[in-house]
Amino acid sequence: MFIVIVGGGRTGAHLARILLTQEQEILLIEHRKELLSRLHRELPTEAIFEGRADDPLTLDAAGVYRAQAIIASTSEDEVNLLVCYLARSRYHVPRTIARVNDPRHAWLFDKKFHVDVAVNASEILASVIEEDIALGDMMTLLKLHQGNYFLVSEKIQKGSPASGKAIRELGIPKRCVIAAIIRQGELILPRGDTLFEEGDEVLAVVDEEGSKSFEKLLSPPQA
Repeated sequence: MFIVIVGGGRTGAHLARILLTQEQEILLIEHRKELLSRLHRELPTEAIFEGRADDPLTLDAAGVYRAQAIIASTSEDEVNLLVCYLARSRYHVPRTIARVNDPRHAWLFDKKFHVDVAVNASEILASVIEEDIALGDMMTLLKLHQGNYFLVSEKIQKGSPASGKAIRELGIPKRCVIAAIIRQGELILPRGDTLFEEGDEVLAVVDEEGSKSFEKLLSPPQA
């Protein structure tokens, strides 16, 4: 896959290195002399193109028309929007991704500027905080099915309703599937007659509603 990255700051350069290790064809566009000298030390020369990405002549010369995806990662929102707009309207690039620097501009990063994916750090952080609050003390290991379900890890605490009980006795929530139990470093595949012990680490797949009931089973009653 040929991927064009616009912006040679730390984000763009790091992304380029990752994609190169995945054997993707990469071209990073940058015009700032101070960044170009660093980029030539970090990336192959053939992966760097000098020029302003908000100039169609630069995009023409860089061969953007060949790209399967373009990633606009500059520190200027107006440049990122223009790059995505030109990439789709002029060069018919099938996939556009843009970095949002100022959260106040986030509403602009949609189909009207031909932005397929907007990466907004503020929204991502807010989502992580919201998810962490929603799932209480449980550790989220993985999001599943577009974020509707979670693989979580929770330890059975002293005095919890689950301690010393078999799985079938607990009334596990419908929207909760116990995947495994880790006990003293050993993996246990759960069955209906498996007894929970204090200190067990329980791995389960839950949705947000099921997580609340599941956490109550593994935690001690509130004083």
